[in-house]
Parts: sequence; structure tokens; C-alpha cells
Amino acid sequence: MNFDDLIAFDVHVHAEEPCCTHRDDGYMEFQAGMVKYFRNPAGRDGMLPTVEETAAYFRERKIGCIIFPVDAERETGFRRYSNHEVAEIAARNSDIMVPFASIDPAKGKLGIREARNLMRDHGVRGFKFHPTYQGFYPNDRSAYGLYEVIEEEGGIALFHTGQTGVGSGMHGGMGMRLKYSNPMYLDDVAVDFPDLKIIAAHPSFPWQEEALAVAQHKPNVYIDLSGWSPKYFPPILVKYANSLLKHKLLFGSDWPAITPDRWLADFEHIDIKDEVRPLLLKENARKLLAM
Repeated sequence: MNFDDLIAFDVHVHAEEPCCTHRDDGYMEFQAGMVKYFRNPAGRDGMLPTVEETAAYFRERKIGCIIFPVDAERETGFRRYSNHEVAEIAARNSDIMVPFASIDPAKGKLGIREARNLMRDHGVRGFKFHPTYQGFYPNDRSAYGLYEVIEEEGGIALFHTGQTGVGSGMHGGMGMRLKYSNPMYLDDVAVDFPDLKIIAAHPSFPWQEEALAVAQHKPNVYIDLSGWSPKYFPPILVKYANSLLKHKLLFGSDWPAITPDRWLADFEHIDIKDEVRPLLLKENARKLLAM
């Protein structure tokens, strides 16, 4: 990947292609809920973009990306998309993609072994965690063995924070509990793993100030700006982006729920300083990934 040729780098891209030949029970209802929440056609009638289609979209726009599946088998019953398959496809598209993986911390030693293998032998650079979707507190000691491996291998841990579109408006919220995704729990992780690079994903409604505080206080914590159109960013987030955290905020879209086209178009119209824009769009990610 040649960062100099890219106009931006997106740190939050989902591999949504299903891992099996048929949809698991409840999967289509889940995707319909996501369509309604994000007002986006992705997922309607099961028409999800493949990883190859995703690569073509980003290559056409000269936008690099981190891509990952999400392992939430235990909480949802939806079989996960194979980490190894996503890594293999990303390797074939390495001019535009950096592979991350996802492992439910509840998989214990099995997950720890898989994480080590993915990082050492399959080019995986980090892991996506979704505390609400996976049903765990980020500072639960049961997850620490997995963090240890990621830290030892020089990887990145990316955590969903704040409210989620998953289960929004569905009966019982599809069983999703928002409490797990308060970014303040990442403060413990940052203290206990000071050499682990941590990304708190999304404007963390309703805990935006907690996320800003943790990122400002802990050198190893960053924030990605995915999951929201920039026109809805709270003023305090824009203020910190222009000042204290201008080197620690990262462009992310949340593809396919939000496309880079939509995100970047709205980003043009918010009050970000000219000298800060390239930091958020690409340079902070280049430094974080050492690319």
C-alpha cells in the first residue's frame, strides 16, 4: 500500500458478506433493522457487498481501509465470517486493504491461539471488539488473555463505543445491552495494557465526553469518527478535533452502513481547520499503523 497515493484512509470498514450458504434465523430481520437505522440500502433483500466488491469501491476512490468481520456468535446465534477468509481476500487486495480480525473474548484459550496465528501467519494487524454485540465489559479480566497477545504482537484493539444501530428499534433491542459500550471501561484497559494501541470507535453518544477524556489522558487511546455523518458531530468533538486531539482522531466511515462518499461529502461542510483535515483523513492513521 502506497499511502502517498491515497486521498484518505478509512479505519472502520465491515466485511458483511455472510460466512455460510444460507442466512441464520433472525439474520434478515437484523439487517432490515440496520437499513432502517442508517437509512442505507446495504443489507436490503440480503444484498450485502462482498469483500472483493468493497475493495473495488475503495480502490476506485483511492481510499485505503481497515476491514474486519465481527464475531458475535455467542450473543446472536449468527455464524461468524471466517477471520482467515477475510485476511486471505484482504491479502489479495493489499494495495487498498489492511486486515483486522474479530474474536469473542468468551472463546478463551481457543480464541487466544487463533489470534496469535492470525497475527503471526496471516498478516492481521488488529482486532475489532463490539462489547454490546458480543456481550462483555471491555475491562472484564476474562478478555485480558486476548489483549495480552495483541499487545505482544504489536497489534491494535478497536472497540465499538456508544449507542449502536445493532438491534435499534427491534423487540427488546435484539437483546443488545448498551451499558457494555461506555468508553470509560477502556480506561482500565489502557492502564493495564499501556503498550496496546486502542481505538475507541464512533462518536460515543451518550458518553462523548468520557471518550474524549480517556483519549486525552491515555497516550495509547485514539478515537475513530465512524458511524455518524460528520454533520451530526457534537460541538465538543469538533472542538477537540481542532485542538487537543488533532493527532488522535481518525477517519472511519462504517461501511456499508455509511459510505465514504456520504461521510466525506458531509465532512467538507463542518468547521475543521485546514491544517487538521489531512491529519484526520490520513496522516494520523499512517502514523498509528506505521505505514
